[in-house]
Amino acid sequence: MSKPRDKRMSIDEVVASLESGMTIGIGGWGPRRKPMALVRAILRSDLTDLTIVSWGGADVGLLARAGKIRKLVYAFVSLDSVPLEPNFQRARQDATIPELVELDEGMFATGLKAAAQRLPFLPMRAGLGSDILVNNPWITTVTSPYDEGHGHEELVAVPALTLDAALVHLNRADAHGNATYLGPDPYFDELFAMAADRTYLSVEQIVDTAGLTVDTPVQRVLLNRMMVTGVVETPNGAHFTNCVPDYERDERFQRAYAAAAGGTDEEWAAFEERFLSGDEEAYQAAVVAFAEEGTK
Repeated sequence: MSKPRDKRMSIDEVVASLESGMTIGIGGWGPRRKPMALVRAILRSDLTDLTIVSWGGADVGLLARAGKIRKLVYAFVSLDSVPLEPNFQRARQDATIPELVELDEGMFATGLKAAAQRLPFLPMRAGLGSDILVNNPWITTVTSPYDEGHGHEELVAVPALTLDAALVHLNRADAHGNATYLGPDPYFDELFAMAADRTYLSVEQIVDTAGLTVDTPVQRVLLNRMMVTGVVETPNGAHFTNCVPDYERDERFQRAYAAAAGGTDEEWAAFEERFLSGDEEAYQAAVVAFAEEGTK
């Protein structure tokens, strides 16, 4: 009997499999459990003209500042303790993202569900009477064929958010793509995976399959191997977002990031040179040095 395929990859192999012009979904939620090591690798690549679909945080901010985004589909872009992600704010003010689609959070989730179910749309009430339909006139309504005693209801036909590729970060995975989250929330990462033609998973640690449920219930196995194209072990790979219980958000680093992003071009260039000019190993070394400075 054949064994499940070994899907382990390197960060560079993941990015090499992506193409300019793709629609890429990025899992996580704002400053929580983002696949930042993969995002940083995209920054170093020649990829461009991307459509990014995200409950956004620094992933969107970094890609926007680097001019990688042609179209952004989002429900919010926030760092929580910094309410509006500063690189995203700059991009909006300077109109450097050619196309923007801002959705209600419920509509965003429903769009992913439609794509996951391979449907062109799903109906819902969210969005009715709002400027979402004004600002996105291509999003239309449908009339329910069923009369439930108050006529045939008009509903928003939320279009499927179909992805060429999804990038997600979890706590543990095996080499085949089965993966668990250990924190309080799955953050819809399974919807990103099911909405995508390909899913690339970064994790804090790759373990054997039995090890996935040694210290956590089987119900926390969020992704199964049929959903996953490749697995990358990236310790601290969600930094500077959180990946609880492995680590919390690096608030000191986030403040430095936000100050540089909201500062002068020279201040941002200095941040880029220190933290983003090298590979992932160089980034992690710079983060360690930064943390040590904070203890002096």
